[in-house]
Amino acid sequence: MKTEEFHVLTAELEKLTPHQRSVLVDCLHKIEHVQAVSTLVESRVQSKPLCPKCGHDHIARWGSASGLQRYRCAACRATFNALTGTPLARLRHKDKWLVYAQQMADGASVRNSAKVCDVHRNTTFLWRHRFLALPNEQKAQSLVGIAEADETYFLESFKGQKKGMPREPHKRGSKASKRGLSDEQIPVLICRDRTGSTSDFVLDKADKAHISAVLKPLLASDAVLCTDSGRALGAAVREIGITHRPINLAAGIKVVGKVYHVQNVNAYGSRLKEWMIRFHGVATHNLANYLGWRRLIDPAHGALSPRAVLFAALGMGRAQQLTVT
Repeated sequence: MKTEEFHVLTAELEKLTPHQRSVLVDCLHKIEHVQAVSTLVESRVQSKPLCPKCGHDHIARWGSASGLQRYRCAACRATFNALTGTPLARLRHKDKWLVYAQQMADGASVRNSAKVCDVHRNTTFLWRHRFLALPNEQKAQSLVGIAEADETYFLESFKGQKKGMPREPHKRGSKASKRGLSDEQIPVLICRDRTGSTSDFVLDKADKAHISAVLKPLLASDAVLCTDSGRALGAAVREIGITHRPINLAAGIKVVGKVYHVQNVNAYGSRLKEWMIRFHGVATHNLANYLGWRRLIDPAHGALSPRAVLFAALGMGRAQQLTVT
């Protein structure tokens, strides 16, 4: 806008009614939030843009749309933007993404998030699982030094499923029909080393074969794994062939040799279970997303900003985030 036109515009502001001023302020805030989100999203590809279709790096700018720069691949001629190929592609209301990201950082419910963001609750439910699709996969790939592992269990849930259920639907927040462990409980293996690196796995069964399959690629050959005295974990560790330090908690033993214990992983598991209570049970097919959400907001990583939540939703790890100014 030219200076003369801007002066004319500001002179007209005095004629606005209070309601019109409020609407104008909301519009300015919306533009500001869209630009802030667009800047963060664009940082994903600015360093080295690659074609999401063929992976070629010969990329040229190709106009813009919806507030984002578009690119064209010289190899396959495909056009794309910074959101193409991510779970956030084609989502609307970019002006509310950072507000919603703060709700994610706070662990807010679907309904509370919908109220704060002024959108329908179905929209915030969709956003929740789009934002969590990649954090679900952002877990530690290798644990070194002294590591700890323990199982925890969540009641199987068909929440949201309308057809094909193998049993009658339960009331919200109901308990298992059988006492103790049973096929109604879904096992989750949590692994954590002393640096705070965490990995977790939803298992089909908590037996030697399934535990060994996830632990073998995770643990360094010189790692020392501390577990409770559970048989399946012990058998899996012996099969892998790494050093094992079992802790007999049932006998009141909490620490062996002053440094070997499972207090780190047990504390994390306790925080996870307490945090999950707010959701009154989560659908089993979404359980991995909630595990990723908990890892994302783990206090060991410090306070989580809306910017960090958005970066995680775009698949950018913490190391990549640090390179973005």
